[in-house]
Parts: sequence; C-alpha cells; structure tokens
Amino acid sequence: MSAIVGTRSSLVWAVHLSLAAMVLLWLFPTAGLLVSSFRTTDQISTGGWWNSLSASEQNLTLRSAAPESQIENDGVFVIEGNLFEQGSEAVISVWGTSSRSIDAFKPGDEAPLKDGSTITVQSNGDYKRQGIEEITGRRGQRIFATALTPPEFTLDNYHKVLFDEKNRESMGKAFLNTLTVTIPATIIPILVAAFAAYALAWMDFPGRALLVAAIVGLLVVPLQLALIPLLTLHNQIGIGKGYLGVWLAHTGFGLPLAIYLLRNYMVGLPRDIIENARVDGASDFQIFVKIILPLSFPALASFAIFQFLWTWNDLLIALVFLVDSSGETTVMTKQIIEMLGTRGGEWEILATAAFVSIAVPLVVFFALQKYLVRGLLAGSVK
Repeated sequence: MSAIVGTRSSLVWAVHLSLAAMVLLWLFPTAGLLVSSFRTTDQISTGGWWNSLSASEQNLTLRSAAPESQIENDGVFVIEGNLFEQGSEAVISVWGTSSRSIDAFKPGDEAPLKDGSTITVQSNGDYKRQGIEEITGRRGQRIFATALTPPEFTLDNYHKVLFDEKNRESMGKAFLNTLTVTIPATIIPILVAAFAAYALAWMDFPGRALLVAAIVGLLVVPLQLALIPLLTLHNQIGIGKGYLGVWLAHTGFGLPLAIYLLRNYMVGLPRDIIENARVDGASDFQIFVKIILPLSFPALASFAIFQFLWTWNDLLIALVFLVDSSGETTVMTKQIIEMLGTRGGEWEILATAAFVSIAVPLVVFFALQKYLVRGLLAGSVK
C-alpha cells in the first residue's frame, strides 16, 4: 500500500525526526552562547546557561568599608554598611573571615577579629564592625560568604567587547575589518561569475565545453596548494598583504563554484525568452542585464550565502594574505584566537565575542535562505 499514489511513505516521519534532531543540535549551543553572553562571571562559574533563570548559590569575597569611615559612639568605634551593591537581592546563608572557613558563622553571629574588634553580618549583607579601640588599616575587612543570588544579566560584556577602547582585544575594530573583507569578497566574484556563466550558457564559441570541464575540475582542487604561489605573486606585483590581496584571493577561490552554480541555473532558463529578445534586436549585454540577471536572482542569492559565510568565517586566507604584526587588519576569527590565549578564564567575554562573530552570518542566512535550495537545485533535473 505504501507504493500507492497519494499515500505517505513511512520514511517521511524518519526524515522529519532526523531534521528535528539536527535543528535541536544546532539550536541548543547557539542559544547557550547567546544566554552566556549576557551573564556575569560569577553566574557562569556557578552553573550552566540552562540555570540562568533560577537563583544560584555562589561563594563570594566581599569587603567592608575602610577604617576611615568609622565613627565613635560612646567610646565605641563603629563601621556600618552593606556588603552588596545597592539593589542586590542576594541572601547570605553562611559566612566567615577566613578563606579556609567560609562557613564558620551564620547570619547574625558575631565574629572576633585579630585587632580586638568584632563584626556581625546579616543575611541581607548588612554588617556592623565595632571595637573599643580605634580601628586601623588601609582597607576594610574581607568577608567570605556563601550567598543565594538571583539571576543577573548585563550588557557590560558587549560594551567591553565592542566599544571599550582600553581593551586591547576589542572586537569592534576586528568587526569592521571583517566587513571590509567580506562584502567586496562576496560582490566581486558574483559579478565576474555572472558574466562568465552567461557566456558559457548562451554564447557559442570554440572551447566552451573544455572551459566548463576545467571549471568542474577546479572545484576539487584544494586551495591550500595555491596559497604560497599566490602570495609570492602578490608580493612580486606589489599588493603584498592587504585588502586588495585578500579580495583577489577570495575571488579566485570562489569563482569555480560561482560559475558552476550560475551556469547550471542559466542553462535551465526558457530558451524562447532569449531567442525572442534577440529577434527584437537586443544585444547580449542587454539580454544579460534585463532578462538573465533578474531571473537568476535565486542562484545569485544562494552563492552569496555560501561566499559570505565562507569569507566571514575564514581564518587561513586572512592569515596568509591580510593579517600583519601591527594588528590593524586583524579579522574576528584571528581576534577570538588571541582572546582564547589572554582571556581563557573569562567565559562571558569569549561567549560574547563568539556570538558577535556568528550574529551577522545568521542574519544573512535567514534573510536569503528561501532562495538557497531553489538556487542549488536549479539545473539539476529537467
């Protein structure tokens, strides 16, 4: 019965389940990266992103006010205040005056200090330090506490990553550098490939079949084989390491796929439209601009997605043809690697930088994804 027209194969449900599993496998890490980019260091260190909406228990190192703020009341020197920042809703469960015994006291207990004074800490962070002799020292008393803290989210991570001028690893400059590389490296091969694809699809000239075969062969050639010879050529002609060099490199490596996709799509366009335009006296350039390009938009968009994602996430070509010791042309992929070395323990900064690097490709993909399958499948069947 499964072969009868109009009945649904049992494999359809397997396909749907597999697709759902793939979506979830991609969605969970992305959601975790987004949530982690808004969390603080303490929140990340105490639990996974799936616990971000629930209160968490943290071990905190706090400090009372400095001795210069003490006041004398009936012969007793007193320092009062709150250990938390204003507006904090954290609740202390246990506390101590030494890192070796952070659970020595409960809220409301009085702890003796080495200078003869005592200190009392309440569950909301209020404290009172007092002694019969003047309290000395440059800094306040350290308090080690275990507290239940509510969920906390902040935009400081994005400010530090994108706009903090004091931060040498700021992603702001790298973000602009990546846009400078990616946009021309996506537009240039599309323009060149569109002309070449039209010629291979609709213009008769000697050697056309050999050119198509050569383009198909170039699709399987590893780009690593051309890196050193191409860099040597760039140095000889004077473009060296710079934006022009990396644009040309991305254009050369992307052209075979672009020509192949566009040529297959253009071959499948109705022949009657082109022939009627030629009968009406239209030139090849007019046919290309007014007929072929508008009809080929799905194929152009599908290649634009691939080329944009490839150049945006590229590291190898950028290292060879662009990045220098000055750091002025560092792209985001290289910047994240440097941050892994200098900020390996600051997971909130790394998560923010990583999400910034994938945000733009996500926008581009979802904006053009409806053309992706249509452009890729065009010309595959008749």
